[in-house]
Amino acid sequence: MFSLFKRKKMDEIKIYNKKDFSEAISNKNVPLVDVRTPNEFNGGKIAHAKNIDVMSPDFVDKIKELDKEKTTYIYCRSGNRSQKAARVMVDLGFKEVIDLEGGYMNW
Repeated sequence: MFSLFKRKKMDEIKIYNKKDFSEAISNKNVPLVDVRTPNEFNGGKIAHAKNIDVMSPDFVDKIKELDKEKTTYIYCRSGNRSQKAARVMVDLGFKEVIDLEGGYMNW
């Protein structure tokens, strides 16, 4: 039973390549979250991204402010932190989280 539950959670997290991610976020109204540190974010970001640092103690409080019903697009530097953030978001009830394959380094 546990493995079925875990599989369902993973189905709610998708990883898009750069091309598909870029097309999906071309609608500037979709939630786009950069989960890197503010210093990384200030050094370069994807246009229209909101910075919510996954390592920050208030990450959960800030991420809860987003609409859980909307598909949310996230990225970090390489894809590790965004996967951690995506799991937290799904556990909080987000319906679908799309992660950028390879993170900002791949952008």
